[in-house]
Amino acid sequence: MSSSSSSNLGSIYSFIENYWDILGGFIFLALTYLMHDAGIFQLATLFAAVGIILFSITVSEIAEILAEKLGEPYGSFVLTFTAVAVEIILLFSIMMQSETSPEAMNTVKGGIISAVIVDMNVLLGLAVFIGGLSFTEQQHNEDTSSSYTTILYVSALALLVPSILGHSDHPKEVVMKASYMIGLLLFLFYITILIFQTKTHTHFFKQTARSRIFRFKKQQEGHEEEHENYIFDKLPNIANFIAIFILIALIGILAETFAHDGMVLFEKVGISSGLAGLFIAIISVSPEIFTAVKAAKNDQIQRVVNIAMGASTVSILLTVPALLVLGYISGNSLELSFNPLEIGALLFTIILAWKTTDDGETNYFEGISHLMLFLCYAVIAGLY
Repeated sequence: MSSSSSSNLGSIYSFIENYWDILGGFIFLALTYLMHDAGIFQLATLFAAVGIILFSITVSEIAEILAEKLGEPYGSFVLTFTAVAVEIILLFSIMMQSETSPEAMNTVKGGIISAVIVDMNVLLGLAVFIGGLSFTEQQHNEDTSSSYTTILYVSALALLVPSILGHSDHPKEVVMKASYMIGLLLFLFYITILIFQTKTHTHFFKQTARSRIFRFKKQQEGHEEEHENYIFDKLPNIANFIAIFILIALIGILAETFAHDGMVLFEKVGISSGLAGLFIAIISVSPEIFTAVKAAKNDQIQRVVNIAMGASTVSILLTVPALLVLGYISGNSLELSFNPLEIGALLFTIILAWKTTDDGETNYFEGISHLMLFLCYAVIAGLY
């Protein structure tokens, strides 16, 4: 083989290595619409989900680049916005189907709770389990987990307020009023936490105080290496912001098809709203799961704790207020009235996370414990 041929193959390989997620996203976007037009809802839903995951990976990459360039506290805003954007878009798309699908709103509420359950049990559990197989014990800053579990516990109790009212025969108007009040309190709580995390107590979160998403495409043995040909490293900030908005718009297009065809599929197959919420949560969290597992294998358990618990915190404190506002604007009011299974699973998840991380050390047994809790929840969610 000539040197020019080898060089061409190397360039092609490098291009695919850098942009496989974007290329795959566009391929699955096209496949989604082909299957949707053909009326094959099963494949349309599957391809839309894969496309959303691939575009989300690219968004995470660009957001991390921007965070590095902007510094704190602006980096945190960029990372937070991009991290919750996919989840909000997916759940809002499902919410818009409530006019034709009676289970859509229950699926949205199941998705809100499931996002935390997946972050804290699948993401944290799988990463801790795999990391524990490679290293006997892994250490992290116990102040991190202590702070996050406290935040999550208070947030879960806040969600319990409208749920209690909803299950005690109060009028819908009262439950909605409580929902809006709790949504406002959660958002104000988030602002306080953001100041705590990025300004006054950054040492509680050690090396990863600013981020809940970490680049995994460019990490090798725990160190980031710049790829000279990765275009987003070279683009100015404004161009990267435009790229993020374009990708989020593409995710929105896929989410609309996923919501429409997915709800048809879920009802046709007989999948419960709780199990459907789990599927949606896994789709939105998938890029972070890959990141956390790689971090754990590189003995970076501090990153895992920040990703899992930080993601869970933002999933409640930002997603809930955003969906309340979007629901009000669109005329699809979201009652924060969760069923006993969802609230119970949320509280048990937070308690387990507190017990497995409070000493600043993790091992594979603690990881498998989280995975067991998730599997038990998945079983009952499917049958509830």
